[in-house]
Amino acid sequence: MKRLLAAAVTLGLAAAAAGASAQTYPAKPIRILVGFAPGGGVDLIGRVIAQKLNEAFNQPVIVENRTGAGGNIATDAAAKAAPDGYTLLMGYVGNLAINPFLYGKLPYDPERDFTPIALAAVSTNLLVAHPSLPIRSVKDLVAFARARPDQVNYASAGVGTVGHMAAELLATTAGVRIQHIPYKGNGAAIADVLSGQVPLIFSAPGAVVHHVRSGRLRGIATASERRPSGLEDIPTFAESGYPAVEASAWYAVFGPAGLAPAIVERLNGEIVRGLKQPDTAARLTNAGYDPAPSTPQQLAELLKRDLGKWAKVVKASGAKAQ
Repeated sequence: MKRLLAAAVTLGLAAAAAGASAQTYPAKPIRILVGFAPGGGVDLIGRVIAQKLNEAFNQPVIVENRTGAGGNIATDAAAKAAPDGYTLLMGYVGNLAINPFLYGKLPYDPERDFTPIALAAVSTNLLVAHPSLPIRSVKDLVAFARARPDQVNYASAGVGTVGHMAAELLATTAGVRIQHIPYKGNGAAIADVLSGQVPLIFSAPGAVVHHVRSGRLRGIATASERRPSGLEDIPTFAESGYPAVEASAWYAVFGPAGLAPAIVERLNGEIVRGLKQPDTAARLTNAGYDPAPSTPQQLAELLKRDLGKWAKVVKASGAKAQ
């Protein structure tokens, strides 16, 4: 009985302490861990979020880039951080929904070890081709690739990236065999597609749409549910006969597991408020991203859905991280 009473007292004190900390949160600087280099999409969106939280909380919100292992280093550090709201993760579909199946064993579990806070933005993937490739539609590409198994190459920013997985999703869905040429980054991959060394790439629109407009590349289809703003003249894969080829990238804020609901609510409210401000929306849209504020539950559902989706694609592709 004494042990039960002591345990109850301990739990009561812990709950009271959590409530008090939530009421005074934040009382010190907040870190947002980013698993990718400065200048990329995850870093850009992380800095947008940091700026808005800084304005809302009047506390420093620092973006800390911990690169390496496809984002796994930063993700693991966030999973192991104290659940007090002072260490957050700028999550990405790659490190949270694709890496668990790409790597043999990860030190974190995307659902067990994190508290979803808010979805921030999404971007589609646009399939583009060098004009030397004699195709103008998905139907053309599928026919061309079927007649030349393993002879049509595509570039990507690296093994396990959304661009890689989007191409594998297309190959699996259409029943064609195309060859992956991985690069160390999207810039190098796009450069070789522009030169014609590799004829195809799935890329975030912001990195290639100006080349499509200039005629240096040809837009084939977007891997999104609907035609994105600014790409209304390019059909979706669904419109092209392949509705399963949907490969949007998402960017979201997570905390360690066990984060107090009051802190989650506070963070979610300020992130959503910041994303709805015109200057934020313009900054993201101009960079090729669509603001997509959500509730924590909606983010949890998105993560669960994509874990199921990408598990099948990675298995079918046979891809493994080096």
